[in-house]
Amino acid sequence: MTQKTKIILVDDHEMVRMGLKSFFNMQPDIEVVGEADNGRQGVNLALELRPDVVVMDLVMPEMDGVEATLAILREWKQAKILVLTSYLDNEKIYPVIEAGAKGYMLKTSSAAEILNSIRKVAKGELAIETEVDQKIQYHNQHPELHDELTARERDVLRLLAKGYDNQTIADELFISLKTVKTHVSNILAKLNVEDRTQAVVYAFRHSLVPQEDE
Repeated sequence: MTQKTKIILVDDHEMVRMGLKSFFNMQPDIEVVGEADNGRQGVNLALELRPDVVVMDLVMPEMDGVEATLAILREWKQAKILVLTSYLDNEKIYPVIEAGAKGYMLKTSSAAEILNSIRKVAKGELAIETEVDQKIQYHNQHPELHDELTARERDVLRLLAKGYDNQTIADELFISLKTVKTHVSNILAKLNVEDRTQAVVYAFRHSLVPQEDE
């Protein structure tokens, strides 16, 4: 008899959890052994049950997916966490991988892709949504793109990587909101990326963010 991969679901939408649980439990090699409706509860459940895979949403009350991932891995370094999110452009996507998640997929991905990602993560492999992985690979092959950034643009990029919005960046650097928007636009153009999330991915991949800010 095949040993089942035990997973827990951490998602604040009950209907999503119900649908995923029903679908996963239909598989001969996967079993849902627990559910949590917020990040803090997810941390406690993961540390209590020690499942093979933690399927983690990103945007949740009390503690988001990034914070929950960090909290779990601080106490249990072998934890295998797969983010399953609706937010392709959410600025928390890359930080959660930096935090130690084994990968992330979109809730709009096909059933086969989501199942495959769970099986890969259970084996300790990375499972990253194809479109984002291609963009990351592109920038890994073009490290020279960031050479054109000015010192101020690097400051803005560092604060983007910390999750700050434009107004907070303006306050932090004592510049106008309009100036911040111009810097962000210039950063995206120079790095040849489409949005802030991809800029943050680039910053982490190329060590443009100091250690203390990661």
